Amino acid sequence: MSGATWPTLFIPHGGGPCFFMEQPPQWPRDTWDRMAAFLRGIDAGLGRRPRAVIVISGHWETERPTLNVAGRPDLLFDYRGFPEHTYRLTYPVAGDPALADEVRTLLADAGFETDVDGQRGLDHGVFVPFKLVYPDADVPVLQLSLQRDLNPATHLAIGRALTPLRDHGVLIVGSGMSYHNTRNLFSGRGDDVAEAFDAALTAAMRDADKRDEALVHWRDMPGAVDAHPAAEHLLPLMVAAGAASGEAGTRIYADHVLGKPISAFRFG
Repeated sequence: MSGATWPTLFIPHGGGPCFFMEQPPQWPRDTWDRMAAFLRGIDAGLGRRPRAVIVISGHWETERPTLNVAGRPDLLFDYRGFPEHTYRLTYPVAGDPALADEVRTLLADAGFETDVDGQRGLDHGVFVPFKLVYPDADVPVLQLSLQRDLNPATHLAIGRALTPLRDHGVLIVGSGMSYHNTRNLFSGRGDDVAEAFDAALTAAMRDADKRDEALVHWRDMPGAVDAHPAAEHLLPLMVAAGAASGEAGTRIYADHVLGKPISAFRFG
């Protein structure tokens, strides 16, 4: 499907298989319910179906951008300590090797060397949220890795290179978390600092003219390093924002999980 230009999205994928299990007794039973409802509503919110989705997850890092070229990718259960049934989840989605070729050409034109991987399964940063976004697994999914150096400017440039695909029916989705300090999430510490980072990040996403610069220097935002001791769950945002550089960004989801703010954004 082509037609009008597609937006790009940065979405939260929760914690492990959180949407498909009961919560620990010390947590509210509805801890992840609002996030699940948001993910289920994405399809209707877009109002149309993409030809395919490119997903950049916070759970795949490689030396250079790598594409999962499996025609029918397996699932990678890259989480530990969860109920046994969560290791039997299924998501029989098709891959898109032809789209992978298009992506590799665009990235090569932008100066990026790329790799392919036909063996790695889709990690939980992909299949867990997309079991809710497209529960019938009827939209092909192509996963693109992060570069291991986690350089924000590099990932913005990767996103910019992918921009033409938005005019050819492709939805570009960064799957991460706007807040990802699990130690503080579970301990209840640092709520005020987390709020400060969420407010600064949201303000930066709304300023299309200064957004790229703000993301390159995201660690200068108040509370940034506390919200993201490591950057991998924020870097998918860079790709989604880079693919819509100069276009308006809006917050499309805002909630609190165990006291910490979690946000999602749409660009374009």
